Amino acid sequence: MGTTMKNLRPITILLIEDDPGDQKLIRTSLLEQRICNEVHVTESGEDALDYLSAGKAGDSESPVPALILLDLNMPGMGGKEFLRRIKADEKLDTIPVVILTTSDSEQDVLDSYKLHASGYIKKPVSLEGFRRILTKLGDYWFAICRQVETERLQCTRN
Repeated sequence: MGTTMKNLRPITILLIEDDPGDQKLIRTSLLEQRICNEVHVTESGEDALDYLSAGKAGDSESPVPALILLDLNMPGMGGKEFLRRIKADEKLDTIPVVILTTSDSEQDVLDSYKLHASGYIKKPVSLEGFRRILTKLGDYWFAICRQVETERLQCTRN
């Protein structure tokens, strides 16, 4: 029996982005993807940590996300500090974090990967650019979901 889009469960994506325009572009692009997802938006690293703490405690209103999209440059706690903190938390350190930022600084890229980011994407300035990037992200995510579902089915057969 093959895995279809119908039997994949919705995933929660945590978007940490302070710019309302970028939030809208990212949400619009995610809605166009063929994977089911629920997007929760926070505007700062501090708010994101609060959200994740509630999810760890079992709060159904704040489920632990399957993916985090993180802007690096935010007021207050920056993206790098947020990344450092969640990767130091054994209950959160396995969540994939993709940096989605306007920074093309080589040092930001290196620092992000040293802090165990799963990916680094420079934000495009157009909706079409976001669509292309998030289509690739969606394809990657769909492949991961299919693999997890296949492994789950194999475990239940054994």
